Amino acid sequence: MDQQQVREYLSNKPFTVETFPFGDDISVFKVKHKMFATLAVDKTGKGEKLSIDEEDSSWRVNLKCDPQEAIALRNKFPSVIPGYHMSKVHWNTIKLDGSVPNSEIQRMMDNSFNLVVNNMIMEDQQAILDRL
Repeated sequence: MDQQQVREYLSNKPFTVETFPFGDDISVFKVKHKMFATLAVDKTGKGEKLSIDEEDSSWRVNLKCDPQEAIALRNKFPSVIPGYHMSKVHWNTIKLDGSVPNSEIQRMMDNSFNLVVNNMIMEDQQAILDRL
């Protein structure tokens, strides 16, 4: 998946809003005010700041994850690493370099969303489930 496909997939989740609290180059996706994903240009290991408009730049998405599954995914896919600027236990970073199948990225995005929703009060959970 590329960054636009990820953005569209995340944005289509019920009650999801895209915010930019850390600047224009980092999208934060929230459901009912709770963060479940970030999307940004991958600047790790690069000497100079990249523009979010650069066609050849690589992107990364941070997703919440069950701790045991997080480790399993890191072992399975070299492009899945511990959460960049996040809790390394509960978050993974996926480099959008084409090496992880689209269906797997979608599954990880769904899991991240569901983990956050499952920790909400029952009223909010029900409102979200009614829109799925």
